[in-house]
Amino acid sequence: MVIHKNTIQKIIKNEGLVRKYRTRKLKYQYVKVPLSRGELLEIDVKYVPDLVGNKQYYQFTAIDCASRWRYLKIYDDYSNYSSIKFLEELVRVASFRIRAIKTDNGSNFTNRYTGYQKSTDPFNPKLHQFDILCQKYNIIHYLIDSGKPQQNGKVERSHRTDQEMFYDRNKFRNGQELETKIKIWNNEYNDMEHCGLNGLSPNEFLRLSEVQNVCG
Repeated sequence: MVIHKNTIQKIIKNEGLVRKYRTRKLKYQYVKVPLSRGELLEIDVKYVPDLVGNKQYYQFTAIDCASRWRYLKIYDDYSNYSSIKFLEELVRVASFRIRAIKTDNGSNFTNRYTGYQKSTDPFNPKLHQFDILCQKYNIIHYLIDSGKPQQNGKVERSHRTDQEMFYDRNKFRNGQELETKIKIWNNEYNDMEHCGLNGLSPNEFLRLSEVQNVCG
C-alpha cells in the first residue's frame, strides 16, 4: 500500500511532531515630518449639489496641508480658464508663498491623459496652461495617481465638511447669493478650531507661524 506524502505530513502534524519556529514580528516606527505653511496645497473641484437658478455651479477648493487654511471660490464651469483664474486668485490672497500644489488628473489641470499621448515629442510634451502658470509662479505641480482620490485626502475631507455644514443647511436663490454665502462660510471655517492643529484655527496657526518665523 502506498501512502501519499500529504497524508504522512498531516499525521505528523496532528501528533505534534512538527518543530515550531518562532517568528519575530518587526515593529516599524514611522516618522511624520510636519509641513510648513505653503509647502503643499491640495486643490480640487466640488459640484455644487443642487442647481441654483436652474444652473450648475462648481466650487474650487484649495487647502494648505500645514495650516488647514482654505480658499473657496465659485465658478459656473470647471474649464481650463476657471482653473487658471482660481490659481491666480489663490496666489494673490494667500498670506504665504505657495511652493507646491497637488491636483487630480482632470483635463482642467493636466494634459497627462489627453495632450501627452498626442504630442509629437513624447519626451517633451506640450504643457497644460495650468502647468505653465505654475512655472510662472515657481510652483511645483504634483498629480495624484489615477483613481486614488484618497491621495488628496485633506481636500476630500474638507468637501465632506462643506456638504454637511454648508450645503445641507443652506438654500440659494441665485449665483450671487451662493458666492456671498460661500465667502462667509470660508471665513468661518478658517476661524474654526481644528483637532489636527491642537485646537488652533487655521488663521491662528498662520499667525503663530508668522511670529515664529520672525523670532527665528
